[in-house]
Amino acid sequence: MNVEQMKIVVKEILSKTDLTPCVVGHRGVGKSAGILQACRELDRRYVSLRLGQMEVGDLVGIPFRSGEVMQWSRPSWLPGDEDAPTVIHCDELNRAQQEDTLQAIFQFVEPPAEGMLRAIHTHTLSRSHKVVVSINPPDGSYQVATLDRALVDRMVMLFVETDYQCWARYAQKREFAGEVRQFLAGNHGFLAKQGMPMEMQVEPSERAWEMVSVLKKNCRFPAELEMEVYSGIVGKEAAIAFMRWLSDRKGRPVTADEILNDWAAVAGRAEAQRDDVQAATINDLSALLQVSPELTGEQEDNLVAYIAVLPRDLRFGFVKSLLKIPEVALVLVKDKHDAVIFDAMQAISQQAG
Repeated sequence: MNVEQMKIVVKEILSKTDLTPCVVGHRGVGKSAGILQACRELDRRYVSLRLGQMEVGDLVGIPFRSGEVMQWSRPSWLPGDEDAPTVIHCDELNRAQQEDTLQAIFQFVEPPAEGMLRAIHTHTLSRSHKVVVSINPPDGSYQVATLDRALVDRMVMLFVETDYQCWARYAQKREFAGEVRQFLAGNHGFLAKQGMPMEMQVEPSERAWEMVSVLKKNCRFPAELEMEVYSGIVGKEAAIAFMRWLSDRKGRPVTADEILNDWAAVAGRAEAQRDDVQAATINDLSALLQVSPELTGEQEDNLVAYIAVLPRDLRFGFVKSLLKIPEVALVLVKDKHDAVIFDAMQAISQQAG
């Protein structure tokens, strides 16, 4: 994506989530300027931390004794709860000169757990304040540290590249010298040359998919940027598969909610599903019922109706898993469901014997 697109994505993430965007790009492409402009457009105060110039004490504060307890002074750069909404820009994160500096900031760039506040050592950050990171790619062109996978896994990686049209609009707004703009209009190659591909260790993980879920529920990205954003969280292969799945509505499995609440409308689809697609529906139902096992009378009938259309092997395995949920087990053993459930129950008893 170019800098203008990066600003759109950064503003969406910072204004609607607690996630940490990390802007990755070569020198001079406009990472810091774009982040600063995004903060201004969000009407947020901007604080820049140059990690390459900082030590652990600059991040966590200086220790002092208060009675019998060791305390740490609050760093001057860290906004307080009453301060205006602020974006803290951890600039050049992978230029931190000391390993312990990088370890100290690790906690700060990690999005806060549910119900918790973002923190650095003993200090917390109000939810009105946000964090954004920028780095140069570790491609051998820069004197930077390689970020480990655990840290990369905690950020939304946004890869920014040189784009002449984007630069030309910026140059026009800033009233660059006409001669410079005219020269580059016919000589795009004299803008920043890209180095090696900006490969990072971005791979799928449970945490990564949770971040995708947060973005999918809360943010609206331009269609042409959505896959790029997800690629920076779960990797390109997983992002492509996810986007294809989103577009293939006919091939999607019937959901647990549809089974329980709209059975009449999806009965035909549910019965016709291939076994692999059926397994996805079963997994969705199992997860839902483990969390919310209470069923209305109609939902109870719909669940049993779905079990009835399953192939025998799938029915056996599904009923076996449902019997481990006490509330659902009480539903399945009702006499009125014997015609559907009896064979599976009998097979389970024989297996146990």
